[in-house]
Amino acid sequence: MTLSETPDDDGFVPLFDGVSLAGWHAAPRIYGSVYPGGPSVLEHFDSLGLQRPVEPENHPAHWKVENGVLIGEQDAPGSGYGGYLVSDQAFGDFELVLEMRPDWPADTGVMIRRQRDSWEGFQVLVDHRPSGGIGGFFGNGLASFSAVPFAIDVARDDAGQPIGLKADDPATSVEPVTEAKRARLSYAADVDDFLNVWRWDDWNELRLRCVGAMPVITTWINGLKIAELDTATLESPNYDPDAVFDVLGDSGHIALEVHDNDAMFGEARWGKGAQCRWRNIRINHLSQNAADEGSQS
Repeated sequence: MTLSETPDDDGFVPLFDGVSLAGWHAAPRIYGSVYPGGPSVLEHFDSLGLQRPVEPENHPAHWKVENGVLIGEQDAPGSGYGGYLVSDQAFGDFELVLEMRPDWPADTGVMIRRQRDSWEGFQVLVDHRPSGGIGGFFGNGLASFSAVPFAIDVARDDAGQPIGLKADDPATSVEPVTEAKRARLSYAADVDDFLNVWRWDDWNELRLRCVGAMPVITTWINGLKIAELDTATLESPNYDPDAVFDVLGDSGHIALEVHDNDAMFGEARWGKGAQCRWRNIRINHLSQNAADEGSQS
């Protein structure tokens, strides 16, 4: 099936044809530097006494299409190896809309302005796991900045089965939201508003807008504005906007993530056999005038 190049009435064209991985390629979770010009992530692992991943390049996660749904899972399920599905095409200013349905726990996300053959890029978080942020941001290879409005956990029934999301408890959180993380955002939604719109064990719509050479990135979940980040003015340790632009430029690839497991979370980051599902992935290429107008909404 060939993807349509004719925009719909809203200016969107599909990025996923519903039957194949055409227009995308799998990439393993291979690490680069912690920040431009900084130490490698593997050296950082060594400094923390953490075990390096063994041959992650041989495990690019597993991606398949079933009944019009794009599915990502670890390679092999339960192995702890993650990876990415990367768009063949690069994009500058755009608005992206997709539907997602992650299992619990499944630490996933959408990378934008990503490099094709290395891991640097901005990530919109879909951390559907304990202490997870949904709709916030992380800097892969960009000083690992965290800019999130809230964190979530899971509510359980009397039998211990997950039944929905709840706000993360800072007193017991493995990765609590701090005022510094919220302060990096120019807009941050309230967790209760998010919980009111999130649909447990169902499809949820993510919309994101990326505008500018050093972009302003805005996210919505099911129509609710979640977060906005100005990457040109962001302040975080070792984050240098000029150095970031030198690495990323003003366009990049889009990537979907299957996270690997690690010593901090283990299978609480990605449960054995867990999957994340995506469908109706569409993009609107924004001209600068249209982007300027859209940034006012």
